[in-house]
Formats: sequence, C-alpha cells, structure tokens
Amino acid sequence: MSGPSNGNVARYTDKYFLRTKAVVERFGDCQVTYAVFMRRPVLFAPRMALDWLNRVLADRGVGIQIDPRFKEGDWVGAGEPMMYLTGSLAGLVDLETILLQRLGPCCVAAFNAYNMCTDLPRVGFLAMDARHCAGAEMAEMMSYAASVGSAEAKRRAGAVGFTGTSVEATAHFFGKAKAMGTMPHALIGYAGSTLRAAEMFRETYPELPLTVLVDYFGLEITDALAVCNRFPELAHGGDLSIRLDTHGGRYVEGLDTASSYAVLEKHVPDAIRTYRTEQELRWLTGTGVSAAAIWYVRESLDNAGFPRVKIIASSGFSPQKCKLMASVRAPIDVVGTGSYLPDQWTETYATADIISYDGEYRVKVGREFLFPNKEARARQL
Repeated sequence: MSGPSNGNVARYTDKYFLRTKAVVERFGDCQVTYAVFMRRPVLFAPRMALDWLNRVLADRGVGIQIDPRFKEGDWVGAGEPMMYLTGSLAGLVDLETILLQRLGPCCVAAFNAYNMCTDLPRVGFLAMDARHCAGAEMAEMMSYAASVGSAEAKRRAGAVGFTGTSVEATAHFFGKAKAMGTMPHALIGYAGSTLRAAEMFRETYPELPLTVLVDYFGLEITDALAVCNRFPELAHGGDLSIRLDTHGGRYVEGLDTASSYAVLEKHVPDAIRTYRTEQELRWLTGTGVSAAAIWYVRESLDNAGFPRVKIIASSGFSPQKCKLMASVRAPIDVVGTGSYLPDQWTETYATADIISYDGEYRVKVGREFLFPNKEARARQL
C-alpha cells in the first residue's frame, strides 16, 4: 500500500491544515522546521511514513531536509524528538495528518514486538495480525513494525524473532516470498475430525511440514497423540507441530484448576509461589492456553514418545502474556500472534509541532523541550 497520492491528500487530511495551506500561499511561504515526537517510549519505525512523504514531495517538486535523530529500530524515549523536517510550510502543512497516521502505530507495534521477542528469545513468532487490522494498509504497517522489532531483538538479544507472516502481501518484510500457515478451525469442521483434517492437508500439501490445530473438539491430548501416531515419520523428524488455540471458555482436555496447579508445581514450582496479579493467575492456571496447559501438552507428548513434536501457542499472546510465559519457562516453540498490535490506540498518537519559522525558534508554551539545543530554548525564553 502506497498511501494516498498527492492528488488525494486533500481528501484524507484535516481541514484546518488545508485552510492553513491556503492562507500561507496567499500571504507568503516560509521555511519551517517540524519536530516529530511521541508521548511514550517506542522503537523508531519511520520507513512507511517517510517513504510516503518522499513520494508525495517528489510529485510536488518540493524538497525538504529530513533529520532523523535515530536509526530504524532504535529505542526512543517519551517526548524525545524522533526527527526534524525542514522545508516549505506550504509544501508540508497539509501532510501532517497522513504522516503521523503512518508513524505512531508502527513505532508502538515495533516496541511491542521487540519486547515479546526478547522475553522469549528461543521462541519463533508468526505474525497473524491481518484479520485484527483495520484494512490492508494497517496490516502492511503492522507487519513492517513486527519486522523492525524482530530485527532489533535478533541484533540485541540473539532472539529467534518473527520468522514470517500469515499474509503473502507482507511476507517480504520477513525476507520471505511466501506466507506461512496450515489450517484454520474451519478445515477441521469440514473434515469432521482433527485426524482427518491432518490427513487431507497432508495429501494436498505433501511437501510441507504439518501443523495441526487440536482444540476443535476439546480433545487436545487425544487428538494430538492420534495425529502423532498417524504420522510418526513427521513426529520423529521434527516436521509435526501441534497448535494450541483453546479459547478462554474451557480448560484444555484433562485439566481443571487443581490439576493446573499440580502441573506447575511439578515443572516450575516457583511459578505459583510468587506474587501474581489476577490476570497473571489466569494465564498460569486458568482456562484457555495457560502455562499449565502448555506444560501439560509437552509432558503428554514426551511421555508418549514424541519429544520432537513442536508446540505452537496462540490465543491472546500479548507482550504481557509473553513475559509471563517466559517467567515460567513455558515450553513453547512458536507463538502465533496478532497481539503485538497496540492495546490502547491513544498510545500510538504521534505529534508534529513546528519549532521554527524562517530560522526563528518559536513553539507553543510547554513544548520548548522540542528545540534541538539549549541555545534555541534560551532564545525562546
């Protein structure tokens, strides 16, 4: 997605910017510098915003100076100017709305993806955010953001990071030509059984590793072992994965509250002897894809002689849930997630303020921190 073209900018930008542009063109243009910042810590992910900005400016024949204060993937503190843009006020003023739309969400999602990958450095991640996005343009921005956070986690922490996405259009952000993914619940419903769905998928795609959802009939253990026994060569060769996507309305087969505590007591006794919030307790021993459920499935597979079968966990794996899973060493091989998407959209709001007009520093009171140096701040005061 390229974003609105120069000819369509007026349809998608705030009216007050358009009217300001008309006033400036009538009374005389000037050179301005914008400072762009956010009110919370983020990872710098500007490519989608700047690619769009440069395309529109090239079409307008307007040249500007872009002064990024960070490299892509760098940590940026709350209120720190991420970049300065200097150029014609008439050429820039109506571009702010769309520029900020394409900047803030990417920076927050990159921050979230980075934290998830560094909390679980030995776990691979699959970006499954597309159906939670508000259209194709947002999906592209979110996959880009995940790739930025992932690359930084690989660089800083040696993390496995995001290995791909479920959507072909955004696979290139992860260095792939194709999307990843095997089956939804609908295929199991169509097949009539988990095992039959696995057989049908294998017959159709014999060259692919096999990942099977096992929660459709509420028989996570029974169906997982049935698939392993049906495809022992895949199971023993490391080419079979079991995906846990149990919803929060019930426990994984064989578990309840008491047995969930018992599972954690056996594998990670310190997990339930530490102070936990109510939400953390649900992720540990509650319904759905809990830490206890993951440990229980791993134990069941190992006891049946399938230690090389991988576990893919999905269902609400946010940065907070990933951190909890890391704290109890949950045996996850891959996380399928769309929950690196920003939780609170208000946190994604980026802001651009003009800080100088024809070389004279001037900004609304309280935003002097955006000036690039102490001398500029002193001149404003």
